[in-house]
Amino acid sequence: MREEEKIFQGVLFCPGDPELKAIKLRSHKLSGIYNSTNEDDTEARAELLKLILKSFGEKSFIQGPVFFHYGKHTSIGERCFFNYNLTIQDDAAVEIGNDNNFGPNFTIVTPCHPMVASERRLMADKNGTPTRFCYAKPVKIGNDCWFGANVVVCPGVTIGDGCVIGAGSVVTRDIPANCFAAGNPARVIREITEKDSMVHKPEIMADNQLLK
Repeated sequence: MREEEKIFQGVLFCPGDPELKAIKLRSHKLSGIYNSTNEDDTEARAELLKLILKSFGEKSFIQGPVFFHYGKHTSIGERCFFNYNLTIQDDAAVEIGNDNNFGPNFTIVTPCHPMVASERRLMADKNGTPTRFCYAKPVKIGNDCWFGANVVVCPGVTIGDGCVIGAGSVVTRDIPANCFAAGNPARVIREITEKDSMVHKPEIMADNQLLK
């Protein structure tokens, strides 16, 4: 089994494998080129994202700078907005739905390392060869979510539709749909309901109105 296949099986893999290193180097270089473009270089940026990512939906926008680790393991839906300093360490698969908004310094991490120091340094592969290993867990984000600044989503987390994640949160466990969660580690504060509608904040709504 190839090392990339082991990633998706959820078992230990060698991040120093030559094939994996080549994938990562390509993504790092393309991320660097993206970061050298201006935000109004829309055609160039669109072409780069096609090369970097598994998929990138229509009308989505990434401010930059960006850092994609593998790139090809990440799918991004339509009409998403990513502010400055997006980092996605996508050893395992990352799936992001539609109509999501992400504040500055948003980070997703999927790799995990052994807790025991000696195992983190080296273990033996099936042939007894000393090897450095890690493993990875996929991350999935639904639709219509809003993430404040400096949010970190940890390996294996699924976030449901319609969630709001407070600034500075570290999300270590699944968040159900339509919830406000915050903290380190993030916990569900409450459900989001009609009472949260802007119609109940006329001093902020001013002369605007909801779409019908």
